Amino acid sequence: MQRTRKIATATVALSLVAAACGGSDDTAEESGSTEAPAATEAPAPDATDAPAADEPAESGEDVTIRWRTRPDNDAEAEVYGAISDSIDAENGDAVTLAYEPGTTDGANYQDQLVTEIANGTAPDVFWIPGTDIARFQSAGLILDLAPLAAEDGFDTSEFYPEPMYHLTFDPEAGAPGDKLWGLPRDVSTFAMYLNNDLIAEAGADDPRALAAAGEWDWDAYAEVATAVSALGGENKGFAMDAWWGPYGYFINAAGGSFFNEDGTECAVDSPEAIAGITQMKAVYDNDLAVAYGEGGEAPWKAGTVGMFMNGRWATPGARADANFNWDVVQLPTGPGGTQGNWLFWGAYVVNANTENPAEAFDLVQSLTTAETQAAISELGANIPSRQSDAAAEAFLGFTPPENGQAFLNGLADSPTAEGPLWTGSRPEYDNIVGAAVTAVINGERTIEDFAANICAETAPAFEG
Repeated sequence: MQRTRKIATATVALSLVAAACGGSDDTAEESGSTEAPAATEAPAPDATDAPAADEPAESGEDVTIRWRTRPDNDAEAEVYGAISDSIDAENGDAVTLAYEPGTTDGANYQDQLVTEIANGTAPDVFWIPGTDIARFQSAGLILDLAPLAAEDGFDTSEFYPEPMYHLTFDPEAGAPGDKLWGLPRDVSTFAMYLNNDLIAEAGADDPRALAAAGEWDWDAYAEVATAVSALGGENKGFAMDAWWGPYGYFINAAGGSFFNEDGTECAVDSPEAIAGITQMKAVYDNDLAVAYGEGGEAPWKAGTVGMFMNGRWATPGARADANFNWDVVQLPTGPGGTQGNWLFWGAYVVNANTENPAEAFDLVQSLTTAETQAAISELGANIPSRQSDAAAEAFLGFTPPENGQAFLNGLADSPTAEGPLWTGSRPEYDNIVGAAVTAVINGERTIEDFAANICAETAPAFEG
């Protein structure tokens, strides 16, 4: 027998975000610097001090559900606040929603949540990056929603399977099973943000035309970057940010991977991974890119960069600040013939110590409906996590960029899903490899030394 939902699934008007322009709290934004803050583990909540998840409010008692995301700016926070108000208005008096935007950046956002859960002050529902699902689950900080989903007859098959692999992962079985740690709010992939004016001035081929002709590969990308850089002055052909996503693209596109197949060992010393890092280093050694670690978005928006690799979350900033003819194109294919793209995602999860688990899960469902996801997509920062033609068509209707299909092409071309390390610490692994890659690109370490030693250096990230 299905239980009666107490939180309504509101039809969120797209006009909520028509005037907003903000970034995303997508996972990728947390690692915009070369050295991400180290994750600090807090002890799991003491069951004697925190309210138990199976102690719902007494019958007839009003319920308040607090929830949190990590918005990039005030405009995005206003969008989530308006969505919360819209859902709240449909609820009547039984359940009241209280949205609170996260105020810390990067990994500090997750660390604060861990501390608040231990102190009994955390919200009932919150968003976290896909890389942190295992960290929160293994510490007993988030609720297994599978029993509630079964009561509701909730179908998870409409979501992209890559996030659901981790959100249904059973650590004891070492594989997906009868678990549900949350629902994906959205997904994103990388694309190349183009300054079409600068590329045309350089006399280079249009990357969009090259992609349409099946000729957009690393050689063509290098030719465009070289032509734009030859304009001189501050002009550079390429820019990207210094974190695991961008350098991981080069590894993936060369046929490499961060981990072995079951995610239990380091694999960035494989010949394919080393080939990808070597290709990336050549771009910087040949002075075709903005210096590694200086960031790519600001110079691209200033009009001095031909191609900037970033996710859909960069679209609101481009709409607001790019005063030139711009668009996007899918990533160039590597020697393996694929883009090597990522499928980035984050999820709404429920505090393991919420006093109202049923109402909290109702909110998670409401926040991931097609209507709510469409409202967030209009902001420009996200792609709906529901895998359907209707969701794709709605996404493509939000312009600029005109070539939004480039992001969907990334989803269709065997992207590598962002995910946690169920047998180790993903944040620690990323810190170790990221610092080593930076040293290689900046000439402080040889690629040979990296290949010989990097996986031994990452061993602590896999130790229990």
